[in-house]
Amino acid sequence: MEKSFNLSGRQPLTKVCLDRGLTDFKSVFNYVKQLPYGRTTNRSDYRQVLKELKGTCSTKHALLKAIAIENGIDDIQLYLGVFEMNARNTPKIKTVLKEYKLDYIPEAHCYLKLNGEILDITFNNDYTPSFENTLIYEVAIEPEQIGDYKVDFHKSFLKTWIKNENLRISFNQLWKIREACILAISQ
Repeated sequence: MEKSFNLSGRQPLTKVCLDRGLTDFKSVFNYVKQLPYGRTTNRSDYRQVLKELKGTCSTKHALLKAIAIENGIDDIQLYLGVFEMNARNTPKIKTVLKEYKLDYIPEAHCYLKLNGEILDITFNNDYTPSFENTLIYEVAIEPEQIGDYKVDFHKSFLKTWIKNENLRISFNQLWKIREACILAISQ
């Protein structure tokens, strides 16, 4: 991230950041990026990232978008995308996909865009799945949409995908496979 914005004001999230010595958006971005990947106790509440010091694609990026909103930064957008999660762009799921004889599974993923450039800080290490080349769909969302909205959207997308691909698998089975993939990624 090249461009940065100074944080100001006493909004709740901004105050927590300033109290931790994070004075501009770039420092907050780097701080959140280095936090480990993991679900928080409430996957809909992006504020938990600052309390539990971990997060997923949804919570980490929604937190950053919320801080941008608090500081009047309009250049940064939060996106919900669906991409073909496969063994090439997400090597840790290779065994799961092979076991169920799937080439890929459509996965919902949250990320930021700044001036059209995708910013993805889901993982704090060299392991960053490259999803851009297999992006099927994307839509701008608000931080509050990372909970039920995202899950419902993803489930609806998967149900349509099963039907369109004429797969001989139930939605419940596919969701279990997806959860096994997420578990593999987090290890």
